[in-house]
Amino acid sequence: MRTERAYVHWVRGFVRFHGLRHPREMGVEEVEAFLRWLAGERSVAPSTHNQALSALLFLYREVLGVQLPWLNEIGRPKARERVPVVLSMAEVRRVLDAAAGVEGEVLHMLYGTGMRLMEALRLRVKDVDFERGEIVVREGKGGKDRRVMLPQALSAVLAARLLQTRVIWKGDRAEDRGGVHMPDALKRKYPRAAMSWGWFWVWPSERLSIDPQTGVVRRHHLFEQRIQRALRRAAHTARIVKPVTVHTLRHSFATHLLESGQDIRTVQELLGHADVSTTMIYTHVLNRGAHGVRSPLDALGMVR
Repeated sequence: MRTERAYVHWVRGFVRFHGLRHPREMGVEEVEAFLRWLAGERSVAPSTHNQALSALLFLYREVLGVQLPWLNEIGRPKARERVPVVLSMAEVRRVLDAAAGVEGEVLHMLYGTGMRLMEALRLRVKDVDFERGEIVVREGKGGKDRRVMLPQALSAVLAARLLQTRVIWKGDRAEDRGGVHMPDALKRKYPRAAMSWGWFWVWPSERLSIDPQTGVVRRHHLFEQRIQRALRRAAHTARIVKPVTVHTLRHSFATHLLESGQDIRTVQELLGHADVSTTMIYTHVLNRGAHGVRSPLDALGMVR
């Protein structure tokens, strides 16, 4: 749904930029002019520029059914290489100690497993395996499933959370409310699965919401903005001056695993990276100074 909204946004922007002309009347010059305006006047990030181009590709190919070879030849800006923000273990402890309640549970889970925020919030009861000490992440980035560890430190906390969650689930069943959202065509294949305990959210929202696609009133999982706000408050309380986001916990998870001696292939699988080169970025921020090199000033033994 987010992709749909983003594509609609860029297509509308493209049409408005050219005075409400129909896309069928436009071609490579108009597309390149719009993209140049985004890069030059708006100074958008390379990822935003690529998203706008992808939206126009989808518009012409899938919506209008027009095959325009020149669209593939339009240059894409090179992504800027950024070193990820990583917290030390002491800083992570301070942040997590300052996070309480259900938001604190989610933040502990993000750091303890390396999951992305939406992967954690979309977690279903059936995908938590206490016996094997693992969590199955369904439909991660790229539509891939993977397994991550269930931290022993969170096992009892998560078990207690599920007892509270089951009370909410029973209340929804007693009120005969619409079941949770089901991915793909599973709702048609298993009509009752959406109402089952196994498919219920681990962290459901306290409030009901209206599904914007179907109009059905159902219970969604916790909203990501709630967790993001809680992390900002916790980072402020912990007096962390680094720009901390929920993805910072994922960066810290990977870096701390590598520092503890875990091999990079294992970390790659836990993070769900398609290519190990993506995981390699964390080798540049290990706790060994820049590139593991000792400054020559330190060799002089001078202290000022």
